[in-house]
Amino acid sequence: MATCPQGHASGADDYCDVCGTQLAPTSPPRSEPAPQSAPASCPVCRTPRAGHFCEVCGHDYTGTGAPAPIPAHVTGVRWEAVTAADRAYYEKVIAEGGPDAGSVAFPPYCPQRSFALSGEQVRIGRRSRARNLAPEIDLTGPPEDPGVSHLHAVLLAQPDGSWLLVDPGSSNGTQLNGRPLTVNVPVRVGAGDRIHVGAWTVITLREGAP
Repeated sequence: MATCPQGHASGADDYCDVCGTQLAPTSPPRSEPAPQSAPASCPVCRTPRAGHFCEVCGHDYTGTGAPAPIPAHVTGVRWEAVTAADRAYYEKVIAEGGPDAGSVAFPPYCPQRSFALSGEQVRIGRRSRARNLAPEIDLTGPPEDPGVSHLHAVLLAQPDGSWLLVDPGSSNGTQLNGRPLTVNVPVRVGAGDRIHVGAWTVITLREGAP
């Protein structure tokens, strides 16, 4: 039973049936929205959680200790390829002979050059305007190694920050640490590995802080 502002007990809930005063409508109790919990963050680097692994540091939220797939761009490692001339390799190539072995001379001066590895792929070869080809590791020179194909080899970036090396079918082949590569078969490479291409070119992979 409702009570009007004058204190009368009323059987109606819209107007007092004693004095006729309008009764205030009774509003249903308001339900307070449940407080929203803040999104969980990584306990290591405080990055907001988005999946089973932290996108920045790779922390495993499940606690299973499974390896986290860390993107290459957040590994904090700067890879570079350093090119130079290798006389020992040149002499080995000349000793093995070939149709052009007698006309290939070892360069009297070949400064080291450094190329940063970035992007999804890094091509190794010689620039070609006719093919509209400009490899990221351009061995056009000077001095120019005539045994290097325009597209000699390719370094492929991997999600974990490592690299694969593949020879797509160069004319004179590619060697990794003294062993020839099979065409179109990717091989994992790392810091300190030596890639030989052409008649005398050696490419050494290095890693360090960005």
